[in-house]
Amino acid sequence: MTSVSPIPTVVPTSVPEFQKATETGDRTLWVVFVIMVISSLAFYAMAFRVPVQKRLFHILTAFITTFAAISYFAMAMGDGISYSHSTVTESHKHVPDTTLDVYRQVYWARYVDWSVTTPLLLMDLAFLAGLSGANILVAVVADLIMILTGLFAAFGPTESAQWGYYAMACIAYLVVIYQLAVHGRAMAMSKDSKTGTFFQAIGAFTLILWTAYPIVWGIADGSRNINVDAEIICYAVLDVLAKPVFGFWLLFTHDAMSETSVSLEGFWAHGLGKEGSLRVGDDDEGA
Repeated sequence: MTSVSPIPTVVPTSVPEFQKATETGDRTLWVVFVIMVISSLAFYAMAFRVPVQKRLFHILTAFITTFAAISYFAMAMGDGISYSHSTVTESHKHVPDTTLDVYRQVYWARYVDWSVTTPLLLMDLAFLAGLSGANILVAVVADLIMILTGLFAAFGPTESAQWGYYAMACIAYLVVIYQLAVHGRAMAMSKDSKTGTFFQAIGAFTLILWTAYPIVWGIADGSRNINVDAEIICYAVLDVLAKPVFGFWLLFTHDAMSETSVSLEGFWAHGLGKEGSLRVGDDDEGA
């Protein structure tokens, strides 16, 4: 009787998968860079058409697109990019389970951009509504927490870590919504009907766009259901709407409505002056 040796088990090996942008994504980055540059130049030109006392919205808005232009230039040049590593396990009936190492491009320069531009954008809305300093501080801090936890989620070593950070970011975003939709709306409506109506319109426009960002993150960096090119295009459309389009809408309306005008004198317009010191409030008498 002839014995048959057991057939050796072969464990298949997989080649790592790299998910990265192609020429389509790179071209999109360059297009948005040009849009941001042109918008910045337009905003600075609009600023010089009004007295320095009334340039607050112009300067904040121009800074937003300026930082965005720098970010998009960096990404288009291949800077501000790293790879996030994840392991996908595939189960098989007749052979051992296999694993696939996936490396996906993460444009961390985008998060640097958002950590600077979104607080500036919030300040535009806050000053338009007339929010208090306390409400502005809470909104800005919550916004920064949202951006930073989003960055941590993009590089999370495990799915639980990724979605844990994502949940934190969403909670922080709810705080931002509360500050704008509740306190901001109430303050704007208490000023006059035109300002209140305008704030509701541009505020709703902004919050709708900002709500789309975590949705894109969820289907891109989170679940990886779309490729890097599609991710770039989605964020590009949102960034153009949330920054240049928002900026032109805000500044054209601001220039046409005297009710929305904010006039800053003192240090903003005239520097330290002859006294050579910067004072906040009045000195106590008899001190």
